[in-house]
Amino acid sequence: MRMRPTALFGAALLTTAAATAACGGASGTASSAAFDPKTCQGGTLTVLNQGGLSKFDPATLYTSGGGALPSLVYRTLTTRQRVAGEGGFKPVPDLATDLGRPSDGARTWTYTLKDGLKFDDGSPITAKDVKYGIERSFSPDLPGGAPYLHDWLVGGADYKGPYKGGELKSIETPDDKTIVFRLRAPHGDFPYLATATQFAPVPKAKDTGTKYQNAPVSSGPYKVEKYETGKTLKLVRNPHWSRSVDGQRLACPDRIEVTAGLDRSVINQRLVSSAGADARAITTDASVGPEQLARLDSDPALAKRVARGVFGETKYLAFDVTKKPFDDIRVRQAIAYAINRQSVVNAVGGSALAAPATTFLPEGKAFGQQPYDHFPAGESGNPAKAKELLAQAGHAGGLKIELSFPNTDGEGYGPKVAAAVQDALKQAGVTVEQKPLGEEDYRTLVGKPATQPALTLQSWGADWPAGGPFLIPIFDGRQILKDGGNFNLAQLNDPAVNKEIDQINTLTDPAQAAPRWGALDAEIGKKALLVPLYHPKTVVLAGKDVKNTYVDQWRGWYDVASVSVK
Repeated sequence: MRMRPTALFGAALLTTAAATAACGGASGTASSAAFDPKTCQGGTLTVLNQGGLSKFDPATLYTSGGGALPSLVYRTLTTRQRVAGEGGFKPVPDLATDLGRPSDGARTWTYTLKDGLKFDDGSPITAKDVKYGIERSFSPDLPGGAPYLHDWLVGGADYKGPYKGGELKSIETPDDKTIVFRLRAPHGDFPYLATATQFAPVPKAKDTGTKYQNAPVSSGPYKVEKYETGKTLKLVRNPHWSRSVDGQRLACPDRIEVTAGLDRSVINQRLVSSAGADARAITTDASVGPEQLARLDSDPALAKRVARGVFGETKYLAFDVTKKPFDDIRVRQAIAYAINRQSVVNAVGGSALAAPATTFLPEGKAFGQQPYDHFPAGESGNPAKAKELLAQAGHAGGLKIELSFPNTDGEGYGPKVAAAVQDALKQAGVTVEQKPLGEEDYRTLVGKPATQPALTLQSWGADWPAGGPFLIPIFDGRQILKDGGNFNLAQLNDPAVNKEIDQINTLTDPAQAAPRWGALDAEIGKKALLVPLYHPKTVVLAGKDVKNTYVDQWRGWYDVASVSVK
């Protein structure tokens, strides 16, 4: 159910040295000719988006990794490393001097702030400002942010924010430079979580509650000149920011003007034409459409303005194994064998936009993916094997099932994918009745075990590039939420799986944790609790005068603050 954060949260930036390395030849980059990070300042960058801008308060934004536009205004304790390729999967210090110092078996994390940090009014940023920014994200008046701190921090589950609940004692600030977090259980991924916008400092004296997003106090290279909910965001330079105190943001343009609510085809047409201000435009949520893809081979100039990349995301079929007929593993295995992944890939635009998936974890060392295919069906499915298993399960005469899915194709798991699944299963003697649902109805029904359909199309994207945020919400039995917001759709509660999750969470070295997550994914895959369909790919255009573009693989869109329009 978790989709990639909307375009608003799609990318990040680079160090000066890394920017030079990323120019003109790095994998996933568009043309970056004549880019010099030392002289890139100036001009106005235009951002053309379909969605986003529905909120801009750091407490309510669901983004990590130093998202696209929020990262230009809100610095956090850590952020993603601003480079193209897999190097961009790593967290690095931002406001903090390091990635945090774990103690007590990764139950306590201590951070020290860098020297010279200032808000846009020139006042110093202190540890108390970071603490307050986090505390206000617990307020019921400011919903929508990442939920992890509610679960991880001691006392977080019952805390209601500073407006009514006072301070959260599990966040300590012994002095202006030091902040300490005390967790209920070990969490080796805390440096990744510390990239979330909830870790942005907020001065208590300037907190205006639900109105704060209209005029937030900036800790990043830009400040908000104008914000119109759902429509417009205009950013100008923060005079109290400099590269000397921020090694991750180039902040080349003098202004950034964002327009949301545009149709994808209109966005791509404007980027292709590159007339006027659109020559200095990018998008952070409109992938290239079929028309543009068809032109790339025959239009070298346009091809140079395309960047390609991936985001850690999987589209899949989810079973509720407590409901018939999917309580029988042989039926689930049969569905897995019957799936024609090539037809699914074709349904979403072909191999340029999707790669067939047989694992839940996406590709990449950061996730720890161990390639496996427990129910090999080839590119076009294995209906004969599916029929054999169905017969063993008592369905030799065929089977009728329902498939629920969103009624739009915007997120890549709607009617087109449902039709491809329906056609494939028909070859195995399975009749699929389609049940399209409106997005809000879909989320409400699927997120509650009592109303959850037995078979659904789903999408899951990484909150940060590691195995934990993929496997824990989907397979940890202690994460099952009976009243809504549940993502463990199989309702798996396996003590062995839960124990391994806890053990991996004690590891603070991603290089040690990643293969353990991969092994766990492979082991869970044997249970046939879901059927991976495909991993999306990103193909995006930029205006003809935009330089130093690449796809940030943490978020899957352009790295906004690395680009130049001068």
